[in-house]
Amino acid sequence: MKVNGTFCSAVAGFLLIGSVFGAEPPGGRLLEGTGQETPWHRVLSGEPGPVVMIVGGLHGNEPAGARAAEQIRHWTLLRGELIVIPRTNAAGLRAGIRFVPNLSPAMRDLNRNFPKINDRNEAVGELAAGIWRLVGECKPDWLLDLHEGTDFHQINKHSVGSSIIPTKGAGMEEAVQQALVAVNATIDEPKKKLVRLRYPVNGSLARAVHERLGVRSMILETTVKEQPLSRRSRQHRIMVHAILRHLGMVSSCVHLMAEPLDKVSDKERSRRIAIYDAGGTGGAGARRLEVIFGQMPKSLTRRVGPPEIRAGALTQFDMVVFPGGSGSRQAAALEKEGRGAVRRFVEAGGGYLGVCAGAYLAVENYSWSLKIVDAKTVDTRNGHWKRGEGMVKMELTKRGRELLGDFGGTVDVRYANGPIFAPAGMEELPDFEALAHFRSELAKNGARPGVMVDSPAILCGRIGKGKVICISPHPECTEALHGIIRSAATWLVDK
Repeated sequence: MKVNGTFCSAVAGFLLIGSVFGAEPPGGRLLEGTGQETPWHRVLSGEPGPVVMIVGGLHGNEPAGARAAEQIRHWTLLRGELIVIPRTNAAGLRAGIRFVPNLSPAMRDLNRNFPKINDRNEAVGELAAGIWRLVGECKPDWLLDLHEGTDFHQINKHSVGSSIIPTKGAGMEEAVQQALVAVNATIDEPKKKLVRLRYPVNGSLARAVHERLGVRSMILETTVKEQPLSRRSRQHRIMVHAILRHLGMVSSCVHLMAEPLDKVSDKERSRRIAIYDAGGTGGAGARRLEVIFGQMPKSLTRRVGPPEIRAGALTQFDMVVFPGGSGSRQAAALEKEGRGAVRRFVEAGGGYLGVCAGAYLAVENYSWSLKIVDAKTVDTRNGHWKRGEGMVKMELTKRGRELLGDFGGTVDVRYANGPIFAPAGMEELPDFEALAHFRSELAKNGARPGVMVDSPAILCGRIGKGKVICISPHPECTEALHGIIRSAATWLVDK
């Protein structure tokens, strides 16, 4: 397969895949048939230009780079080509650990297994060797390695988080500066801005490809601490986009997060679910929901934050999910522009699932709410929304059993200050349907007893061409109730 004057052949441990409509894009698999199997992809422009390799997930506890690389591989190029390995340490990413599982301490850190100074020009271990062979075969001009640090380097010098660590070569300084300017323009706090550090560590892929193969390379580090996954992945996309733009390879696609829908056949079409994980979310809600949706056949999930939403990225998806936390803080983070984008998305036919805080966000009676369902909250004055946290009983209605699953009788579900719904009487929207009712209640902190019992626990409604489900309690916290979440998504997405 000859492209741009280079030849990237099938090598040991790889399987080349044809480029046909609806098939997996050109590329192959490392260590196919083993527990470390992971795909790599080739993105072709058809025009001469640089060959850039993008690597994510060398360390399994650094997921943002892996997610960003998976999104970047869908970008359209003006010239040149990309070689993308999104989930390099796939086994480590699945386990959520830094190292390659089940290897000795001397070999488990994948990003220390590449050729070192004054050592043999060989990588250590099958996975590192496979990556090294791929680099040698594809002969990239540039390599961008996406990582995450534990803390912000300007605050904690012991961490390389929020930095760019380049090697040398023609155009390197300009590329680094372009990336720093682009990403730092999105960061308000000076101490959390990214900085340039000196040189990649010995044994790292970035250092080895530069010293042994003459590739211009750099490590791009975001920071895990106190930052949602959507922000860290976005920072990676912004930096990579700035570098590719500097090389004349892309124009405007920084928030493209999946294959464009017009390039996907109906047979290969997945349910596309955007999960909000930024300002106003709390706890593990976004992560739990992502795991639940991941168990659905042919589903694709992406984490999103306010910048993606304000930029119109929801049009890439079938539905958006707002988890628990604080509805008012979610609204503030979205700002008026973002709230308008969510409402327009649903009106145009998108689905909306709001859980607890996300349900507060959807209703009618707050100045900051989306007003996408004909419901309001009651008994919320003077802090009475703090009804308490604990297990309550819930019973699905006949319509609820049709849509969400035939759970007979009452079920126990976790409740944490969720909204108590009542009809809002909005003439422009159809009445909501109750899918479940509370059959017991919590009434702490001065909340009125009796208000919660027999009120809707789950409801659905419509606005324009779109559909809405609001869930006051937290079925995502109880494994036996996960089917409610999956069935809700199916109803919201299927036309």
